[in-house]
Amino acid sequence: MELETGWTLLLFVAVGFGAQIIDGALGMAYGLISTSVLLALGVPPAQASASVHAAEMVTTGISGGAHAWFGNVDRQLFMRLVVPGCLGGVAGALLASRLSPDVLKPLVLGYLVLMGLFVLWRGWRQRAARRDARFVPAIGVGAGFLDAIGGGGWGPMATSTLLAQGTPPRHTVGSVNAAEFFVTTAITIAFVSEMGFNFGMVTLGLLLGGGLAAPLAAWVVRHVPQRGLLLGVGVLILAIAGIQILRLV
Repeated sequence: MELETGWTLLLFVAVGFGAQIIDGALGMAYGLISTSVLLALGVPPAQASASVHAAEMVTTGISGGAHAWFGNVDRQLFMRLVVPGCLGGVAGALLASRLSPDVLKPLVLGYLVLMGLFVLWRGWRQRAARRDARFVPAIGVGAGFLDAIGGGGWGPMATSTLLAQGTPPRHTVGSVNAAEFFVTTAITIAFVSEMGFNFGMVTLGLLLGGGLAAPLAAWVVRHVPQRGLLLGVGVLILAIAGIQILRLV
């Protein structure tokens, strides 16, 4: 596949735009969607993973800033997520070359299916009551670790687990997106220090598309009703898990 063409750049811009709209509005799936599409387009797996993480350094920064601007970030929740998430992400990145993601993937997919069903149940019943999040540092460590090991998972793990506890969807999505910038940066630095990386057309396209979509996605999450947001998150979690399960089978 010839990457160095204008049409190819536009294609990767479109991929980044669509993935960031979903990620910014629902708090998850930029990495999973982008990596899956790039692999389907014939981009080598190592290049796809490295490109997505590098592009996320910019897109998550813009997304996090936009969420803060629109008042979607809970500062306390953000602070409880960011440091443990960075530590878990660095640990996962350093171990990624030594551990096979296939060992953890079935467990992660099973967890996501359960969380998706639980979040759907909450959204179907009615708007979730506001509750204080529990075990946030542990959630941050686990989500950061799995994101680095599996090429995606910060949003699905952190957002779904927090929403399952009954946290407000708007502030959960905003806080998780804001923390993701720091987690992604830590993961990328760890990967580059271990493996090195040459930035190219794939990264540029994902970065441009995601950067354009980030402010729009932050506006969307502010205006979507909480019940609709919960139902959307639940469906997305189940869809991601279902596709990955089919690929495993």
